[in-house]
Amino acid sequence: MAIPFGNLGMRVVSALVLAPLAVLAIWAGSLWFLAIMLAACVVLAREWAEMSAPRNAAPVFWAVALALIAVTAIAHTGAMSPALVTLVFAAAAAGLFAKRVGQEGLDAAYGVLYLGWPAILLIWLRDGQSGVGLSWTILVFVVAWSADVAAFVVGSVLKGPKLWPRYSPNKTWSGFIGGLVAGALAGGVIAWSIPLDVPHPAWGFLLGLAAALATMAGDLWESAIKRRFGVKDAGGLIPGHGGLLDRVDGLMFAAVVLAAARLLFILMDATA
Repeated sequence: MAIPFGNLGMRVVSALVLAPLAVLAIWAGSLWFLAIMLAACVVLAREWAEMSAPRNAAPVFWAVALALIAVTAIAHTGAMSPALVTLVFAAAAAGLFAKRVGQEGLDAAYGVLYLGWPAILLIWLRDGQSGVGLSWTILVFVVAWSADVAAFVVGSVLKGPKLWPRYSPNKTWSGFIGGLVAGALAGGVIAWSIPLDVPHPAWGFLLGLAAALATMAGDLWESAIKRRFGVKDAGGLIPGHGGLLDRVDGLMFAAVVLAAARLLFILMDATA
């Protein structure tokens, strides 16, 4: 029941490199957060293009990257509705362009939606929520990271029945449950430690559980996507351990769920 320390070591190294950059950008917000989001969009667009159109990745990369840059920049101005509308049209434009250059248009269009939606919502959470934006963004990252690490460690130690062997043969039910527990605990700790503008800090446990479940779902969804494209990893950004998408797949889904929760609390306050 030993933990595969080689794999774990690569996770630790990648965290030591990427986490400080993310933490500094989250803390600073505004242009700093925009900068790291734009950089991430470019890297993710490259990985998506190389997965979905390996024989002619360059034009798909430019189509997806420009679409993501546009919607992210619009979201930064605070114009969230225009950003979401632009996302839909940008996805359609990327799909049509990819089809004209002989690639699968639906793959390019889906890539824009898949990657762009969480980017818009992360910017809305960080810079669009005066006073608590930093707290909610911290919640997203801490819960997603906690759930991901706990799922890996618990699954490696306890093993047991596979969660979804068809698409992700290494993931187990024990790791899944461990990730949920860790995410819920992380959400509770965050809610009791920093202001989230929720009715009671105990909500943190429920928010953490929901975000951890989304993190697990995002990880499984990316595994299914990679299986469809016939690749083991989304990219080679982290030597021997995959690409950026392999590290943020669960976080993207967690961002969507917690943004929806934040919006629900806003609507509840408005009608109270």
